[in-house]
Amino acid sequence: MNIYKREKYLRRLRGFFHDTEMIKVITGVRRCGKSCLMASIADELRETGIPDSQILFLDLDSKKYRKIKTLDQLDALIEGAGAGNGTTYVFIDEVQNVKGFEEVINAYRTDGGYSIFITGSNSYLLSGELSTKLTGRYIELEMYPLSFDEYLGMKAFLGKPIQNNLTAEFDSYILEGGFPKALQYDSMEDKRTYARSVISEIFEKDIRQRVKVRSKAVFESVQTYLLNNFGATTSLNNILKDLEKQGVHIKRETLNRYIKILQDAKILYRCNRFDLKSRRSLAGEQKYYLADCAFYFAMNTDNRINYGPVLENIVYTYARSQNYAVSIGRIGKLECDFILRDEQMQYAYVQVAMTIMNSRETEEREYRPLEQIADNYPKFVMTRSDMIQKRNGIRHVNLPEFIQTQGSFT
Repeated sequence: MNIYKREKYLRRLRGFFHDTEMIKVITGVRRCGKSCLMASIADELRETGIPDSQILFLDLDSKKYRKIKTLDQLDALIEGAGAGNGTTYVFIDEVQNVKGFEEVINAYRTDGGYSIFITGSNSYLLSGELSTKLTGRYIELEMYPLSFDEYLGMKAFLGKPIQNNLTAEFDSYILEGGFPKALQYDSMEDKRTYARSVISEIFEKDIRQRVKVRSKAVFESVQTYLLNNFGATTSLNNILKDLEKQGVHIKRETLNRYIKILQDAKILYRCNRFDLKSRRSLAGEQKYYLADCAFYFAMNTDNRINYGPVLENIVYTYARSQNYAVSIGRIGKLECDFILRDEQMQYAYVQVAMTIMNSRETEEREYRPLEQIADNYPKFVMTRSDMIQKRNGIRHVNLPEFIQTQGSFT
């Protein structure tokens, strides 16, 4: 099978390909490419000389394996794999279809000789149950839909036309979204239909089967509200008041639970506030970003792009896909759109705007918070397609070019 390789994720897993002591858990919103990533890993193993007899690939949602429901059935499949010489590489997709699968996975990890990769229902894999039942001996790789550089790469891979104007292509990416399968459709209507089907599939498979939602209508009202207000500063109290105005009556605990469900299913990501002076996280107000902007445009008929939240969303998911921790910054009374931190505890500060060319006031608003930060970590002003400026060592970049070239923040 010819697969577009998601190099940014493969790079982070290669050091663990042959590790028989750590289970590799791949998470991410449905249809973001987890199964294809596992197939890419299997392909790379074959290229290094690993025979097919030592590679077992189980898609428990497929027709071939959909009747595998018990521990004994799963155990028999894994036991029957491998040639007996060297490591056996086991890939299990939608592993939660076998109740109590952790018992089998733990046994093969303990016995040695098996390098195990799994994906599954996100609301399950992130529920806290997994870390307990796998006794902490696993690593998690979180995947996202295609970032703009991957979108361009996959279009070229599929032989799809790419516009000469990078900004226009970037706008197409915003409207179409980054779900890999959507790139195979030519019409915007089909792409939107596909994105809506992903949301429905998440509800039916990742939410309804795992948690109790007393009123689907109220749950969908909460989901619609958050989809329509992504990137906006909000709090539980504000959401409750706005829903009340719409005639939606919901308790605070229930609202909190529904938001947690949407986060576990990875439709939404919460971005908390961080105070730069005290170096502490702040409770209360936060922002929610979407796994992909396609969710918003699929659920709305308006094609106009509100660049403020959209560009923030793209920066947020791109930074997360590069393995940065992301928070919203506060410097006294000033706000910094994002504070990023990498695994080496290096920071970067980012302001995002559609443009800073329309007024001096806009330019000052974007630069001033960064100029108030006293340390020497990198500082960025990110816009859509401005003439590049230089000011006080702050890097001004246009987002399409930055992501196209796989720009690094630190």
